[in-house]
Amino acid sequence: MTSQSTWRNNFFPDEVVVQILARLPVKALFRCKSVSKRWYELTSDKFFFRLYNEVSAKNPMLLVEISDSCESKSSFVYVDRLKGVSEFSLDFIKDRVKVRASCNGLLCCSSVPNKGVYYVCNPMTRQYKLLPKSRERPCSRFHPDGEATLVGLACDLSLEKFNVVLAGYHRSFGQRPGKTFTCYIFDSESTKWRKFVSIQDDYYFTHMNRNQVVYVNGSLHWLTGSYSYILSLDLKSDTWRNISLPDEVCRGNGYRVYLLESNGFLSLFQISDAWMIIWVLKDYEREEWEVVDRASLRCIKGMVPSIFPICHTNQCVFLATHKHVLVYQPDGRVWKEMYSLKNGATLPLWFSSYPFRTTIFPCH
Repeated sequence: MTSQSTWRNNFFPDEVVVQILARLPVKALFRCKSVSKRWYELTSDKFFFRLYNEVSAKNPMLLVEISDSCESKSSFVYVDRLKGVSEFSLDFIKDRVKVRASCNGLLCCSSVPNKGVYYVCNPMTRQYKLLPKSRERPCSRFHPDGEATLVGLACDLSLEKFNVVLAGYHRSFGQRPGKTFTCYIFDSESTKWRKFVSIQDDYYFTHMNRNQVVYVNGSLHWLTGSYSYILSLDLKSDTWRNISLPDEVCRGNGYRVYLLESNGFLSLFQISDAWMIIWVLKDYEREEWEVVDRASLRCIKGMVPSIFPICHTNQCVFLATHKHVLVYQPDGRVWKEMYSLKNGATLPLWFSSYPFRTTIFPCH
């Protein structure tokens, strides 16, 4: 219990101060650290880190990377359902980068001018780590364009560690690519890469399916371009697994399918001309799916051909189109426009929108 002297000197007991500080934006939180020695101590404790990250998980955001074809550079905004739109920059990395994956407040970025160079950063704390190059130069011999087919980021906040995955069909110098599927995994604890090789049939991934990587249950997940199954990588055992989709999804046609994370579960979106059906994988081991929502798209009919879901919680779904960011709230069946792109010289948002949240995670 907090003593009466602590109450008199600090106005509020420590328990109340911690709860208030855990709900501040990261920038404001860092300013509050300098208010007093006690506040600095409270916000530097591991308990506070866990509390802050738990609170932020309840407020999902959308990260939008806007590419300007005229200037060959990107700008960034994050869209907060409660606080609106804010701009930020990745200039602290001191390199021109593109975002490849997002997980629990961290971003995995690749260098544009230097192929094979990867960073992991926390844009809210402006900390980053340049990943070491493997002795085998893992990013220079993938087929067909020299870059990994799949890039994944797994950030485990409870263990305070992250993994970066680069996987694809490997081509030895001067030889044709075969069915050898090579996977490199960077571990932040050991600060080293590990490698394993498997023989895989020809996976087909569209640009969309490669970008939507989902970290759930200690594994990374990608939806294959044919919608035939989900490809899963267990980061503990370094094994691949195929997860079946609902029978209705496998048999259907005339709609698009997307893979997301929802409150620790895999979620699957079916979007047709008139409906958005949301599935959740309730039993991971038995591969049992359940429909949790059916939303009519009548009120956004003009946007449906290009609509694309980005992140999903019980409270809302963030979606992007060519020029807009929308939020759908299942409770009231309410749709709301959160962001509209005014500049016409840009790439479509669906190629560069990612789920995001503010977390305190030291990635340097």
